[in-house]
Amino acid sequence: MSESLEAIIPNTRGKYAVITGATSGIGLAAAQELAVRGANLGIVARNASKANEVADRLRASTGNRITVDVFIADMSSQRSIRQAANEILEKCQKIDILINNAGAMFVNHKLTEDGLEMTMAVNHFAPFLLTTLLLERLMESEHARVITTSSHGHKMAMKGIDFDDLSGKRFFGFLGKLKGGPNFRYGETKLANILFTAELAQRLKGTNVSAYCFDPGLVATNFNRDNGWMARMTTAAMMRFARTPEKGAETLIWLADTDEKNLESGRYYADKQVGTLSAQARNTEAAKKLWEVSESHIHASKER
Repeated sequence: MSESLEAIIPNTRGKYAVITGATSGIGLAAAQELAVRGANLGIVARNASKANEVADRLRASTGNRITVDVFIADMSSQRSIRQAANEILEKCQKIDILINNAGAMFVNHKLTEDGLEMTMAVNHFAPFLLTTLLLERLMESEHARVITTSSHGHKMAMKGIDFDDLSGKRFFGFLGKLKGGPNFRYGETKLANILFTAELAQRLKGTNVSAYCFDPGLVATNFNRDNGWMARMTTAAMMRFARTPEKGAETLIWLADTDEKNLESGRYYADKQVGTLSAQARNTEAAKKLWEVSESHIHASKER
């Protein structure tokens, strides 16, 4: 990605980007490229030592010409996300780009401390909460954007989001697992990313903040390799056809760096162009309902 920089002046130079999931895979590749382009970074990570190591490498790679801050958060915990957001707001007087990249897939049914199913908590509720907590600061930027990592896997959620079973228990029983339930649950959360982006863009109309999501494609990362031997075998087989993390991050970087006049807020992108959505991902009523349900959940967690 960096070889074309001689011919352009990056729009991200001097901007401040907060990015989750930046210590490996797509997020790390994106952080490295943004650093090369002169962006200042706020890395949100769970592992402090790993995050600090990445931050040191990023600073060194640019001759210490950029700022790289580290914020620690467990994305499955709304309490932890709120604490990290407070630290970000205290430290960062300006946020130009928020990149919701952290994601996970769990093969067993686990609940978070907030009573939410783990995959949905990390992949949807975490970016929803972090975005809403940082939104006022984003609005203070001249041109800000929220970019969320989704997936073509959203098409697996053929029936949309089941608001009567947000805990997703149907995916994790014996028969559910036999039918690939955890993968379909993951697809449901990636659908949620798209619906969240669409509704966020609607709510931000007339402001200086845009919202985009994207499909990185099948990428060779460590994603899903901690979910048992079956997941490792499946992932290993798929990786033969996978992209590098750098290739997977290209559309993310393009969305961060491209002039907003050439983008459309609320859209889903793949390979640097508008991507094809499933019928469920075009459901504006579902997007509104998801927003309302998500607001209800984060308010409930705050009151606990």
